[in-house]
This record gives sequence, structure tokens and C-alpha cells, in this order.
Amino acid sequence: MPKLIPIPDLKNTRVISQMCHESDEPIFVNTNGYGDMVIISMKIYEEKMFMSDVYRKLNAAEEQLTEGKILDGDESLKKIKEKYNV
Repeated sequence: MPKLIPIPDLKNTRVISQMCHESDEPIFVNTNGYGDMVIISMKIYEEKMFMSDVYRKLNAAEEQLTEGKILDGDESLKKIKEKYNV
């Protein structure tokens, strides 16, 4: 479950950092009862960015399939081998 903290609690950076590393969930920082920021560990951020990139590439591949932009695998390998004398 995500944690909610008020903005004054950001003064205790060591505790906030520990909270980020102990949880896979983001920490939501609020100001006057309204959402203001989200904090996550660098590890979780990198994992989320990696997965976002994977989903973006899969979506692009699905669009290419839908548009009929596909290549025959055997023909592609043959062209690569010819191009690089393999």
C-alpha cells in the first residue's frame, strides 16, 4: 500500500530514503492535504522505465503487424548473410 507523508516530513531525508528502499511502492508527498510529489527509489524507477520501454516497443511492433509491415525471417537472414559475406 502506498505511503502518504506531509511535505514537512521531507526534512528527515534518512528516514525517507529508508522508506523508499524498503518498499516497491511510491511515497506520495502532500501539501495542505493535496498531492504534490511522488518519491521512489532509483532501483524501482529504473525498473519502471525499463518496463515502460519494453511496452512501448511491443506496442510499436503490434502496430507494424497490424499495418502488414512484416518481413520474412528466412529472407531477412539471407540478405544479412549476403551483405556481410557470412
